[in-house]
Amino acid sequence: MPLISISLRKGTTPEYRRLVSEALHASMVDVLKIPRDDQFHVFHEVTDDNFVMQPVVFGIPRSRRTLFIQLSFNRRGAEQKAELFRTIVDNLRQRAGVPEEDVMLVAFETARENWWAAGRVIDPTTGYDERMTDVPDVPDVSDLPADPGR
Repeated sequence: MPLISISLRKGTTPEYRRLVSEALHASMVDVLKIPRDDQFHVFHEVTDDNFVMQPVVFGIPRSRRTLFIQLSFNRRGAEQKAELFRTIVDNLRQRAGVPEEDVMLVAFETARENWWAAGRVIDPTTGYDERMTDVPDVPDVSDLPADPGR
């Protein structure tokens, strides 16, 4: 049950937001293998004075169309997240015309037991939605041993 929050400046069209949403969802389905109906996207359109960013970040000019995308999902491996980020950037460029330099991504991972929705059935063996047939082989945060240094 991934949740995606997209922050962008005011002034975009419903069509543009639909294309961005489709690009993001296709990436999640293709890479994370989530069910097609598992789509939760929230757009936050903000005024210019509430979207503060330098015009050049990491030496690359950024435009007013920059998207800040927060992805929340269960724990995944580093390679799968890297593939997801590449796929998102490609899909946003191809489907919504968003250049790579205008995409900022961050992933927040949480333990599987921290998600709930009526009707969602969890496979007790994998800890994922029972409809997912290709689940990652990554231990959940709650499965990891405690850090003895804490």
